[in-house]
Amino acid sequence: MINLKNVCLAALLSASAVTATAGGLLTNTNQNIAFNRMMSREASIGIDGVYYNPAGVAFMKDGHHLSINLQTAWQTRTIENDYALFNYNVKNPTTPRKFEGKAFAPVIPSFQYAYNKNRWSFQANFALAGGGGKCKFDNGLGSFEKVVANIGFLGNSLAPYLNGILPVNPNIANPATGTMGGYGYTYDSFMRGRQYYYGLSVGAAYRINDHLSVFGGVRGIYATCNYYGYVKNIAFVGNNGAKLPLSTMVDRNDPESSDIELNTDQTGYGFTPIIGIDYKTGRWNFSAKYEFKTHLCLVNQGTVITPVKKLNAIGDNLAAAGVPVQVLQGISPAIQQAKENINELIAEYDPEQNHKDAGDIPALLTLGVGYSPIDALRINVGFHWFDDKEATSGYNWTKADGVTQERVDRHKNLKRGTLEYNAGAEYDVNKMLTVSAGWQSTNYGLSDASMDDKSFVVSSNSVGFGAKVNLTSKMSLSVAYFHTFYKHKKTSEQVSDKLTYTADYTRDNDVLGVGLDIDF
Repeated sequence: MINLKNVCLAALLSASAVTATAGGLLTNTNQNIAFNRMMSREASIGIDGVYYNPAGVAFMKDGHHLSINLQTAWQTRTIENDYALFNYNVKNPTTPRKFEGKAFAPVIPSFQYAYNKNRWSFQANFALAGGGGKCKFDNGLGSFEKVVANIGFLGNSLAPYLNGILPVNPNIANPATGTMGGYGYTYDSFMRGRQYYYGLSVGAAYRINDHLSVFGGVRGIYATCNYYGYVKNIAFVGNNGAKLPLSTMVDRNDPESSDIELNTDQTGYGFTPIIGIDYKTGRWNFSAKYEFKTHLCLVNQGTVITPVKKLNAIGDNLAAAGVPVQVLQGISPAIQQAKENINELIAEYDPEQNHKDAGDIPALLTLGVGYSPIDALRINVGFHWFDDKEATSGYNWTKADGVTQERVDRHKNLKRGTLEYNAGAEYDVNKMLTVSAGWQSTNYGLSDASMDDKSFVVSSNSVGFGAKVNLTSKMSLSVAYFHTFYKHKKTSEQVSDKLTYTADYTRDNDVLGVGLDIDF
């Protein structure tokens, strides 16, 4: 928890790039255009089944089958924060305030391949199993500004002594100690995140008889991420816009001594065992697939710059400026708290605190039922369960003494795993044209403690539609569009007896795709 009396400001500039797709916390499930136009493919039999129903692919005709898919995704993340101290931001003195991040993935590719011979089906799939774009917040985030906004309390507490900190009087007004509003604040902030989880799976299905088939395989995951951002130029603002840089308290000889800057790369790899089963009887089809948990460690490499070490000297700097001993004793606990807050905020991406972070991909169970009342019509329903609470995701952060470490396990803050329900139908208008539409509901087990504006999800409903055109007897083209209607997740944090910090999280998402299926 950030203490209002923090004497130094910090913020973590990092965020997962938007996964502008359907699925769980770390899993993309829209890996074929057939899903985008129908939203429910767990019980379908087709080349897209290499991902959705691999056991069912064994019921396809002998020969080679290939699917090439390209998607384009747009997403906006919006967090509306309300915090009374935002009114003292001289650049934008308003609250509540919206912080908006934009993500765009121009090309999201995926490829499915199967070779069927007699009872066997040998399969491979390449796709972005997670991630899928970049996201940037041009003005940082509300959680960052909340910390910076507390500068008003510090400025007023030290008001009678601030002029002595600079060799030249900055003409900053000195209101009575404890009086609110004597100082405004200003700062510059930016953040950008990029996250890609590449997945390559191979496996084989075996058709036991005309009704039953099974599958076994494995997916390799390679994760590559980058997080860059900063909080710079933090300053008190007094009469006539005159500024007193915070760096003069930290190290008067270093104008960047209060800045925080992060540029970190993360890489890691893991393996996902996969099993599946499919059962056909008459006009019905039933399927199940289970993907085991993927153990993934993300290695941090990069540069992190913070004022934590220089905070050890801030007491001497203030004493030299004439701040009385009793005042220094009063703010000393806040200085220690500030060091811990900075360490905790950057810990996940700081190579010094965490050489490796745990970032497991949760186990996934999918179930599907398909029914074809007439030859031209196929109706599917599906269910997904992501075991998020058992997928370790966490890091350590270093306390003020520089030695003791605390553990943060984010998965333990979830109420439960993610649940998804979907339904879809496709209809053959004629031998050349098939139209389809579908719906999917995604429900995360979120709690207030699990929400973080640096990387968040909210429950949603997605609607997709599209068409398939049979170009020849061995080639078809699919086009699809789906939109995700995100819900709102509101949280509230009691910062002090008189101050409350609230957040309202939501997103907006659109995906357009085209796919080419070839039999040869």
